[in-house]
Amino acid sequence: MKVKFKVDGFKDLEKAMMELPKASGKASVRRVLKAAAEPIAEAGRANAPEDRGNLKASYGVGTRLTKRQRKVSTKESAVEVYAGPNDPAAVQTEFGNEHQAAEPHLRPAWDAEKDNALDGIKDALWADVLKSIKRYQRRLAKKGR
Repeated sequence: MKVKFKVDGFKDLEKAMMELPKASGKASVRRVLKAAAEPIAEAGRANAPEDRGNLKASYGVGTRLTKRQRKVSTKESAVEVYAGPNDPAAVQTEFGNEHQAAEPHLRPAWDAEKDNALDGIKDALWADVLKSIKRYQRRLAKKGR
């Protein structure tokens, strides 16, 4: 399942990020996205059934997928952050199958936390990008540019 968002109003932010080297801009976005995704992972972990092996422990936030997940995923943007379990059984638990009823844990977490995550991204991204720009300008000044 993929969820896509179209967010408007980031033109000024994009202009500010153009002052940074590409790697610094990506690192800034990655930091903010990871911080915003953490509450979703925490809520999913809290919702996960206790009797399903290591499902609770498999929840996390990161930029890398497992080999199995990479096979079915397509990279659609320069920076991607993932929140959820890395346990293959999580899909069966979330959606169910002919042998077990569905026990949703990630979808309710997403529904509960998505607005907070988007607001957090909006607020934190500006602050982080401005910090990165100041660091970059100090670095340039130190080099005498």
